[in-house]
Amino acid sequence: MSQRLFNKVAIVTGAAMGIGAEIARSYAREGAKLALFDTQYDMLEALKAELVAQYGCQINIYQVDVGNEAIVNAAIEDVVATYGQIDVLVNNAGTNVFNTILDLSPADWQRCISVNLMGAINCSRAAIGHMLAKNYGNIVNVASVHGHKIVKGAFPYTISKHALIGMSRSLAIEYADKGIRVNSISPGLIDTPLAQSFFESCPDEAAERERQRQIIPVKRFGQPEEVAATALFLGSDEARFINATDILIDGGRSQVYCD
Repeated sequence: MSQRLFNKVAIVTGAAMGIGAEIARSYAREGAKLALFDTQYDMLEALKAELVAQYGCQINIYQVDVGNEAIVNAAIEDVVATYGQIDVLVNNAGTNVFNTILDLSPADWQRCISVNLMGAINCSRAAIGHMLAKNYGNIVNVASVHGHKIVKGAFPYTISKHALIGMSRSLAIEYADKGIRVNSISPGLIDTPLAQSFFESCPDEAAERERQRQIIPVKRFGQPEEVAATALFLGSDEARFINATDILIDGGRSQVYCD
C-alpha cells in the first residue's frame, strides 16, 4: 500500500497532545520522517515510543518554545543535519488567551502573540531557506474559526488567528513560484485538552458544553483526527495545486448567526 508522505521529512509543532499529536500519528502512518516540537518533552517521549512501536518510523523530538527564535533555529538546523531536508512544516503550536483589551495583562498579550503568531513566523522563516534550496516545501498553519468570526471576550486570540491566516496567504504568494505551498486550516470547537480546560473554567461546565454543542449544526464537537486528516491532505502532494487557501473544519458553525 502506498504511503502518502513516504520519505517526506515533516516538522510538527505543538505535537505533544490534541490536534498536534493526531497530526503526528497520521503523518507517521503515511510514511513521514518526523521532527516533533513541544515544550512538554515527557509527553513527546511517550508519543515517540507509541509511534515507533506502531509504525517503526524515524522520529526526533525537541523541547522547543516556538516563540523563542534562537531555540527554533537550533532545532531546525538539527532536523536538517539529521534528515538532510525539510519537506513539510505544520505550525500547530498554540495557546488560548481569551479576555478583553481592558483586562488583558501585558504578559498574556505577549504569550498569545509569541506562540500563536511569532511561533509560526519563527518556524517558517527557519524552514523556508532549506525549502528554497530544493524548490520544494509545504507549510500548513493551524489557525482557527476565530480567524473568521469575532466572538466577544476572545481578545487577543482572535487577533493572532486572523494574523496567522494573513501570514499564510502572504507567504504562499511570495514563494509560489519557488515550489513552496502555504495553506492554513481553521478548526472550530475540537474535543482537545485545551477545550476541556476552557469548559472546566466555566461556572457550569456541563451547561456550557451543551450550549456550545447546540449551536454547531452537526450537534457535536469535532475530533482531533478530523483536523489531522485535512492537515495530512494539505501536507501531501495530492494537494499540490492548493495554495494560499484556508479550510474551515467546524461542522458549519461559522455559517450560523448567534449572539
